[in-house]
Amino acid sequence: MKNLFKSRRFKILTGTLALLIAGALICAANGNSETAQSSIVGIIFTPANWAATKISNGISYVFGEASGNADYLKRIDELEKQVGSLQSRLSDYENLHKQNALYKDALGLKEDNPDFTFVEASAISRDAADIFGSYTINKGTINGVQTGNAVLYGNYIVGIISNAYPNYSVVKTILDPDFSVSAYEIVSGEISYVTGDAALAADGMCKMANLNTDSAVTYGSIISTAGISGTIPKGLIIGTVEEVDEEIISVSNYAVVKPGIDVNNISNCLVLINGGSAE
Repeated sequence: MKNLFKSRRFKILTGTLALLIAGALICAANGNSETAQSSIVGIIFTPANWAATKISNGISYVFGEASGNADYLKRIDELEKQVGSLQSRLSDYENLHKQNALYKDALGLKEDNPDFTFVEASAISRDAADIFGSYTINKGTINGVQTGNAVLYGNYIVGIISNAYPNYSVVKTILDPDFSVSAYEIVSGEISYVTGDAALAADGMCKMANLNTDSAVTYGSIISTAGISGTIPKGLIIGTVEEVDEEIISVSNYAVVKPGIDVNNISNCLVLINGGSAE
């Protein structure tokens, strides 16, 4: 019996009873209707219960957010696919629109010159360092393309084929100083020639050179190919005059001509494979 009172279990039991009795006395003194046991258990376990509740709420929140995010990401993925589809359709539309414009403008030229034969080509590369805008197309001698063929965009002159290879060719544009074509002002009929100019090419311009000081060519004049030699057909639009100025090294004027088509941003073109070669 003496050993029982000294045992660890007896001490724990005695301590627990003491806590229960103390809780009962406190509740009685305060008039609290709760039992001593529930009060003490509440005191002991409330912090643990609070922590467990927070953890449980946190887990629910995390899983709820994960589910919400999954739905959200799924929706984003669906919208991105829709945007991609619309962009693809828009690209197809733009290409079709450009192709229609290319052929629509060339149709009138074809009606006036029924013997003309065209080959449609696409630009496949450009030299970014070339200020004259030369580019490579995906058609060559196996398609009937030859060096010197006129290159058009609808009824606008773009340039000529400077080099033709079996399955590709290089286009020299009207901005290049090595390019030259007879030209005339469509109202007055005044004839001269249009060529590229290094100083003007940076701004995407070329010039109608060797004009008389009393020339009728002025701002807004439309310049077209004259077709004098018959190698580049008459009536292709070159562009419009932006200004007229005096030549420095000769007693003549020149007109700054803005091409009717931006040769630096052409993606498709027509090569005139018969009836048109370099002048």
